[in-house]
Parts: sequence; structure tokens; C-alpha cells
Amino acid sequence: MLLALGAVLTLSLMCSTQATNLNLRSLAQKQGLNIGAAVLTGVLQKEPTYRRVLAREFNMLTPENHMKFKPLHPERDRYDFAPADVLVDFAKENDMQVRGHTLVWHHSLPEWLEKGEWTREELMAILQEHIYTVVERYRGQVVEWDVVNEAIADDASLRKSIWLNVIGSDYIEMAFRWAHEADPTVKLFYNDYGSEGINSKSDAIYALVKSLRDRHVPIDGVGLQMHVRADKPPSAEKVAANMKRLGELGLEVHITEMDVKIEHATGTLEEKLTAQANVYRDMMQVCLTAENCDTFVLWGFTDLHSWIPRYLKQPDSPLIFDKFYNPKPAYDALVEVLN
Repeated sequence: MLLALGAVLTLSLMCSTQATNLNLRSLAQKQGLNIGAAVLTGVLQKEPTYRRVLAREFNMLTPENHMKFKPLHPERDRYDFAPADVLVDFAKENDMQVRGHTLVWHHSLPEWLEKGEWTREELMAILQEHIYTVVERYRGQVVEWDVVNEAIADDASLRKSIWLNVIGSDYIEMAFRWAHEADPTVKLFYNDYGSEGINSKSDAIYALVKSLRDRHVPIDGVGLQMHVRADKPPSAEKVAANMKRLGELGLEVHITEMDVKIEHATGTLEEKLTAQANVYRDMMQVCLTAENCDTFVLWGFTDLHSWIPRYLKQPDSPLIFDKFYNPKPAYDALVEVLN
């Protein structure tokens, strides 16, 4: 009887240990997968639960805002690396990798830059100096950079921006070459939204990155942001086909900013959360199946700090933990695929 009881206690402890170890980070690492989340510096510093869940569940982080041009380079002759350094230090302390985001974007630019009247040569010098300074500072600490972000507009044309308007379309090639010169070891990505499957925008991105590859521009991959809706899910087959054709160019493809809005979905809350979970499950499966996808990053991880209610001014619950850090069906779906 005592032996039987001992066996039961041992089994109970083993199950408890397994349950404790059953998290996204440990499961992803067994699959050779980077699983990450975008992180807010202020929240990281203030909320112990945020820090604890982040370190437990993820082996990669992306600065949500503090490596963008405006916060990092607020004045022409001054950089502010302190908030970004907090994230890099946290990653080091918790054995996590860092994705740099982003060197060149049409948004989040400081006033001194946007309101300046620059010649082409002056703006080229500003961009080159910015890229050199930032990439060199985080050399050996950031494993991959979103070098150019959202340079293709929704109509599949080159997006109008200060970079395009003043420098011209070759600013994209310049940015990749300068980033590579600043750190020849870091992986360099083009990143965009609305181009997960096969459509006119993803065709334009394919043409852009193929042109870069043909000219031997140092580009390693394409980031599919994956800001999607539960009621209009991306086609797994089309996403897989897009990853495949980019892979044939020798490019990696990463899911870089995933969240799944449920506000427009129909049915009960339970039905909406199930639909959301199915999207997360399908996209994780696509990534695991693709030979050139080894990174899956969410744009945040708790509904408490999602960008969507702040930016779109409407409530939503797009992430895998609720506002109280409880795992949602989407979390369980990712665990199921990884396990």
C-alpha cells in the first residue's frame, strides 16, 4: 500500500513538473523555433507579471517602439538608447534573442527630420549615419533587423514617403547595404503587412526582393507581419505558397507581428475565441511546415497592452493571453501544434 502510494505521489510530481515545463518557449525550442513577442519598455519596467510571463513563454523579443527612428533619434545630433537598452539587457538576462525593428519606415519620424528641407545628398547622409550608428551599437546583440518596413503601399506601388520623395526608390537598396556594412553578421529583412498570401501586394514585394537578390543586395528574408482578423483568416495554402516562392529566391520568411482581431467576428465570445485560435494554429502549422520559416513573433502577448485598442480606438482581444494574463484558446492552440 505504501509502495503504491509512493508511486502515485511520484507520478503526481512528474505530471506537475511536465505541466510547469509545458510552455511555448520550451516547446518551440524543441522544434528549433524562435517564438517571440513585441515588448513595451515602460510596461516591462513596471509590471512583474508582464516580465515573468514574457521570460517564461518566449525566447525572442522585438522592441515594439523604442528602436524606431523617432524615439531612438529625437534630435539630429542626439540619440536616446536608454529605453531600447532596457529591452536588450532583459533579453540577455533571460537568454532571449532580439529582433531589431525598424531602421527605415515612413512613420515614427522625428519632427526635425520631417520638417527639414533636405537635398538628396543630405538625406542620404542622415539615413546612412542613422543606420551605421544604430546597427553598430547593437552589433552582436540584435540577431536580425527589419531594415525597411512597409515600403509597398496597399495598391502595390512604392509607398510615398520622405525617403522615396527625396532620395528615390534606391533608398531601399542603400539601407540594406549600409546595414550590412555596419554589421555583416546580422540578418536583414524586408517587413510588411497585408502580403501574407498571394495577392497584388505580395506580388509587388516578391518583385522587389527578387530585384534586390538579382543585384546581390544583402537581404536575408521577408517578414510577414500577420495583423489579421478571425472573420477573414489568411489562407494557409496561399501563405505556404508565398513562403515557398520566397524560399526559392533563397530567402527566409518569418511571421513577425502576429495578432488576430475578433471584434468583427460573429457569434458568442467563445465562438470568436475559437475562430481566433484556429488562425493562430493554422499559421503556426504553416511556419513549422515551411523549410524557410523558423521564427514566429506576436505583436504583444497580453490583451492588456495590445496596440489595437490604442491605435484603432476600438476594443479588441487579439492576443494569446487575456487582460489578466490567463492563457486563451489561442495559446492552447499554439501549444497543441508545437507539442
